[in-house]
Amino acid sequence: MKITDAKVFVGGPAKNYVTLKIETDQGICGLGDATLNNRETLPAAYLKDYLIPNLIGMDPRNSEDIWQFFYRGAYFRRGPIAMAAFGAIDMALWDIKGKLANMPLYQLFGGKSREGALVYAHATGADLEDLMDSISWYVEQGYKAIRVQCGIPGMPKAGYAVPEKKGDVKNYITDYTGIRPKVEIWDTSRYMRYMPKALTQVRERFGPELKILHDVHHRLTPREAAEFAKAVEPVDLFWLEDPTPADDQDALKFLRHHSTVPVAIGEVFNSIWDCNKLIENELIDFIRVAVTYAGGITHVKRIVDLAALHHVRTGFHGAPSHSPLSMAAQAHLNAWAPNFGIQEYLVLGTPECDALFPSEHRLENGLFYVSDAPGLGVAFDENEAARYSYKPGSHPVVRLEDGTLWNY
Repeated sequence: MKITDAKVFVGGPAKNYVTLKIETDQGICGLGDATLNNRETLPAAYLKDYLIPNLIGMDPRNSEDIWQFFYRGAYFRRGPIAMAAFGAIDMALWDIKGKLANMPLYQLFGGKSREGALVYAHATGADLEDLMDSISWYVEQGYKAIRVQCGIPGMPKAGYAVPEKKGDVKNYITDYTGIRPKVEIWDTSRYMRYMPKALTQVRERFGPELKILHDVHHRLTPREAAEFAKAVEPVDLFWLEDPTPADDQDALKFLRHHSTVPVAIGEVFNSIWDCNKLIENELIDFIRVAVTYAGGITHVKRIVDLAALHHVRTGFHGAPSHSPLSMAAQAHLNAWAPNFGIQEYLVLGTPECDALFPSEHRLENGLFYVSDAPGLGVAFDENEAARYSYKPGSHPVVRLEDGTLWNY
């Protein structure tokens, strides 16, 4: 069996999905996702200019050797662009193998450990009252776990994942359109004074059963993160996400020595070497990598196995930039992983997205159920893809009130 061709498609409904389609001499095709949010043309170019010419003629069943070939053979290793491209290839090769075996991917991993996988949604509001309305809306939809963010009184501009105006939408998603990034203003003191009280009110309003998550988005120093974590311990958070940048893996020791709040980190990591010490030293409780830009199923499965040895559970990234292909790959890992924790899930199921990526995966009462279709269980309509083209965008940038650039 040989790979005969591979194509890259960039675009999608309100997204710049980077979709890889690998074709074989036996007529079986595999699909992968290389979407790197707001830098989408870079992994697409790497695939087209460097990787695909080397793929032609390879045996797609040798996914391990192909992964090693691209990772070790490149000499300059890792990085989100390369790992997203490798991840798309690896995902597509697993898709092919699942179709050859006529099995869903979770069966190739070792079968199911659960039927439905717990997911969480994003609730937000321009102020606390607005947030409460957003949470209520998700609770009514059947969600059992919800990430909560809200505006901070006195903050000059909306903070992370917060709408500009009250009552905009219940499922607000940050606007990334435009190549020049929007600017958010951050004030650590206001945040640390206000947010513990706000989280306490959320807990009092919705009771002990709702799983509450909160994302700091890398904006505190290690000492500030430890202080904040200690302050919110009575809230009983399901997790505190990205309380401080984890570029220095030892930085989490300070937080760990001062608080028992569960910590989730890793959505910007792209290899096992970014998080091995965090896991081995048990400085985190959930690992947040994504199958796409952490090198695909082969590499992420190694991270999951390492995490299982150290009481660390999965909490894969699932932002709107992840296509249904990457979400399906993670869904199969979620069904299998004995140390599964939770899955971030922002609603992808628009009619346009369903037409582009048809599947029988489903979300029901806050749980994600993976289909039994062979491989990833997701198709790709090239005629639908022709309707879309690349539109540049950027994440916002963050500055302090004095103009200093801060962590997004």
